[in-house]
Amino acid sequence: MNPYAVYPGSFDPITNGHLEIIRKAAKIFDEVYVLVSVNPNKHPTFTVEERVKMIKDVCEEEEFWNVKVFSHNGLIIDFFKTHECDVIIKGLRAVTDFEAEFQMAHINKNLCSKAETMFLCADSDTTYLSSSIVKQIAQFGGDIRSYVPECIRNFVEKRLSNNKED
Repeated sequence: MNPYAVYPGSFDPITNGHLEIIRKAAKIFDEVYVLVSVNPNKHPTFTVEERVKMIKDVCEEEEFWNVKVFSHNGLIIDFFKTHECDVIIKGLRAVTDFEAEFQMAHINKNLCSKAETMFLCADSDTTYLSSSIVKQIAQFGGDIRSYVPECIRNFVEKRLSNNKED
């Protein structure tokens, strides 16, 4: 058996918390598909192509040989079926994340009986971290060095400093 996992998210931008979950999943599964999902309810700062490129750059820097990056506009379960995945990975930062993710896990299982969800917990030093917080810090000129992978930091800072509202 070659278990494949999909780790979906908006990754706007990828943070060290996301990277931590990818790192954990890459140790557990033969292949991990990091999936940049298009969520019509969100208005991302970075394009899908930019987010995919950032994640690919990070994965190359980390030398993840078993991680592939995709984007998808549709139900995650459709990607799951098409790519014959075994598990959906969800990262948890706090109890508040669990409620929504638990509900989604049941919906995915209902849509595809094969769909199992595995929850991976963030380490204590990234439990507070979100893409929204990173964007806000960067927009106000704060130091995001501890929050995003170094190989994408300049790109993120430059983009967000250009989006600064006066």
